[in-house]
Amino acid sequence: LSLYDATCHIAQEIAEKIQERNQYQRNGESSAKLNVVIRSSLQNLREKIDQLKDLLLRAVSTHQITQLEGDRRQNLVDDLLTRQKQLQASYKNEGPEPDVIRSSLMTGGVKRGVTNPWLLEESEETRGLGFDDLRQQQRRIIEEQDAGLDALSSIISRQKQMGQEIGNELDEQNEIIDDLTNLVENTDDKLQKKTRHVKMVDKKSTSCG
Repeated sequence: LSLYDATCHIAQEIAEKIQERNQYQRNGESSAKLNVVIRSSLQNLREKIDQLKDLLLRAVSTHQITQLEGDRRQNLVDDLLTRQKQLQASYKNEGPEPDVIRSSLMTGGVKRGVTNPWLLEESEETRGLGFDDLRQQQRRIIEEQDAGLDALSSIISRQKQMGQEIGNELDEQNEIIDDLTNLVENTDDKLQKKTRHVKMVDKKSTSCG
């Protein structure tokens, strides 16, 4: 999650640098140095996204996080990949102007009739929030989800303990039932012996009579 925050920050800085470079070009100033910085930052952004993909895959495969949380984080990585492609296109002047992208990202609005592709299908809760606000909101959501997972884990632990106690009780009841079954069998054997003895005595008594 820390790497994700850092990667988002890099993407934001790249958008700002591209806007600054375009401003230089409009003013007829040299933007060579900025182009070098932007290229390096784009490469760094790509490497960070690759690291995120590897870490996420490892976390899911080793069950460090749930599949549901893995899917949620995969969506975040996919969003970063989309940002990286848009920034690359903007750097090559193949997409919307960076100042439009950056302004729309920060304000949630639209300028010059261009819809911000970073904010498509954005909910009302996040519309108009800046980068820091979005990051804080994301952290708050993650904390709430972690708290919910902790509560769920606690409930599952209690249910497991209850299941074990019920299992132990059933084992004790089964032992009691086995003892009762043995006692009934022994009593039945004794009763049959006594019955046979009484019949024998009765037969002898009749013979004597």
